[in-house]
Amino acid sequence: MRVKICGLTSATAVTAAAEAGAAYLGFVFFPRSPRAVTLEQARGLVAGAPAGPVKVALTVDADDALIDAITALGIDMHQLHGAETPARVEEVRARTGLPVMRAIGIREVADLADIDAHSGVADQILVDAKPPRGADRPGGNAIAFDWQLLAGFHWSRPWMLAGGLTPENVAEAVRLTGAEQVDVSSGVESAPGVKDPALVAAFIRAAQGAQG
Repeated sequence: MRVKICGLTSATAVTAAAEAGAAYLGFVFFPRSPRAVTLEQARGLVAGAPAGPVKVALTVDADDALIDAITALGIDMHQLHGAETPARVEEVRARTGLPVMRAIGIREVADLADIDAHSGVADQILVDAKPPRGADRPGGNAIAFDWQLLAGFHWSRPWMLAGGLTPENVAEAVRLTGAEQVDVSSGVESAPGVKDPALVAAFIRAAQGAQG
């Protein structure tokens, strides 16, 4: 079981996530998110991150200039969380030489077709809850989708489950979906954008215990 702690905004949070066993450390470059970091903030966080976890940069329909600036920080993977097409995924992979994780929002079974459309070009797929209508953020909305929609589905690329996960429900989510990777952000916070080290550790224990 590999766990991604996303929306890290402080060195303390980065250290807590890594020490608890996170396989991925996520940094958000989307100004409307309460977990957003600037390029300057991220430079220090990425440089100070311990070796081992994959450093992931989340963007939403970012242009080439921002993608280039983020790549220069020393991140390991891009996560595209907007309306990026399969062609754009290929462009980012070719431009940066880094793997790309494509986030796909799910609300109903018809949405699963978007996973098929991107699984041939993205290195990983992040299956998230589709945001509520009218929401101003594509993710990080602390809502889950019907996990049973994923039962029995298999894709050619590694995939990660996200959306409304908490230390209390992640074991059930893993049981229903068969996920081998999970992503959490708001579910381990004491306030928007503030990670709680105890919740981070509890989430990772619950996720890993579910798979075991």
